[in-house]
Amino acid sequence: ALATASRLVAKVDSAALQDGYDLYLHGFIVADDGRWVVVQQGMNGDARQARRYHWLSEGLTSFVDQPHAAIEGEAQGEIVNLTDRRAEKARSGQVELLKTMSPEKILTELAVLEPKPEPEPAAQPMLPNLVMPAHHDVRESDIVMRRLHGNIASAIESGPKDFPELLLVPGVGPRTVRALAMVSEVVHGAPYRFFDPARFSLAHGGKDRHPFPVPLKVYDETISVLKSAVGKAKLGRSEELEALRRLDGESRRMERYVTGPSLKEIVAGEMDQSHLLGGRSVFGWEGTKGSEEA
Repeated sequence: ALATASRLVAKVDSAALQDGYDLYLHGFIVADDGRWVVVQQGMNGDARQARRYHWLSEGLTSFVDQPHAAIEGEAQGEIVNLTDRRAEKARSGQVELLKTMSPEKILTELAVLEPKPEPEPAAQPMLPNLVMPAHHDVRESDIVMRRLHGNIASAIESGPKDFPELLLVPGVGPRTVRALAMVSEVVHGAPYRFFDPARFSLAHGGKDRHPFPVPLKVYDETISVLKSAVGKAKLGRSEELEALRRLDGESRRMERYVTGPSLKEIVAGEMDQSHLLGGRSVFGWEGTKGSEEA
């Protein structure tokens, strides 16, 4: 069960949630009582940005319907997001396609929906398997259609009863899921693109000085507040923990409506105040603005 959970979490964050970040790190931590935590990290090479995906077994009711405890990163706007609660019809629609349509029919519908990319001349025509693209991410032009045909045929043969089972079919990845989602949208009227659920946190900076040095005074105060809340909750006094939950809920609500300084302005302000807040990175302590200029 734990191995299946590990595989499914990785598949969800690479195929069901297509945000432009390729997973390169997967940490699966299990407690003695069977509870688990997953922390995954993805990289967008073009943007030179990373994002982190957090999962908790506690309170998890579905691997595909709003499953994340948190996603840390800068939101990309509207993306292929089959983990959105509104995507239930798109998820079930893909499974239904596999029951009612052949691979040929699915690919015929897909060909109408997306233009065929112009083939690039082979750099090594005698050894095609050794030619690799310069980019890291998988693009439309990299897809071999007969392989997509094979993956869809394999999914049909496996007969998944639901979307999680579809994700676990060997060979089914982002391209297969996206193709099925596109056809399902036409056949069943089920949208598959929703807002990116990532949230960009600036609270504690970064050890590499990006977006700004770690403010150790803020960091230590955060740890102190959390330790106090958790410690009191263990003794049956959960007021502080409940207050933090209310604060989190209120901040999420306000994020939808409240406007303020731009990201650039926020980062600039943090950099200016860094030396006052115990700013530190792998490069050392932050000095005052005057001492840096000297």
